[in-house]
Amino acid sequence: MNSLKQLGTAIRFLLVITVILGLGYPLVSYGVGELYAKNQIHGSLVVVNGQTVGSTIIGQNFTAEKWFHSRPSNAGKGYDPLSSAATNAGPNDPNLTSTLTARKLAIAKEEGVPLSAVPADAITASGSGLDPDISVAYADLQAKRVAAANNLTIDQVMTKIKAATHHRLLGFLGEATVNVLKLNLSLKG
Repeated sequence: MNSLKQLGTAIRFLLVITVILGLGYPLVSYGVGELYAKNQIHGSLVVVNGQTVGSTIIGQNFTAEKWFHSRPSNAGKGYDPLSSAATNAGPNDPNLTSTLTARKLAIAKEEGVPLSAVPADAITASGSGLDPDISVAYADLQAKRVAAANNLTIDQVMTKIKAATHHRLLGFLGEATVNVLKLNLSLKG
C-alpha cells in the first residue's frame, strides 16, 4: 500500500514538473524575449527596402572585390546553417595544413600584403562555420582593396570599420569584432 502511495506521489510530481518546465518555462521565456529582445528571437534579420538581406548572427559569403570578405566557412558547401559544424581537424591533419596555407597565400596575394600580415581569422573557420564577424585586423587588412573598388578614400572606409566595430564586452571580455554584413551595408549608403 505504501508503494502505491509513493508511486501516486511520484506521478503527480512528474506531471506538475512537466507542466512547469515543459510548458510554463518556455512560455515565460518566449514572452520575455518578445518584450525585451524581439529582433534577436526572430533571427536578427536585416531588412533593406522591405527585403531581407541577411542576419547579423549568421555569416554570408561575400566574394566581390567591393565587399569585405567573411571568415571561411566549413558549414556544408559554405555558410549553410543546416550543416553547421566544425571540421574537428587538428594541427597534424595534412588536409587542414594545406587548406590553411592555400587560404593564407590567396589572401596575401589579394590584399597585397606579406604572409605574416594575414590574421588567423582570415584563414580559419569558426566552430560553427557561420561566424558573422571578423577581427578588426582582418577588416583593416581589406580596407585598401574595398576603398579602391568602391571609389572611396581609405579614411572613409576606416571610418566605416570603426563605426561597425563591436568592442569588448565590459571592456575586457573577448575581442573587438566587426559584423561583415553591417559593414558591407554601410558601403552602399
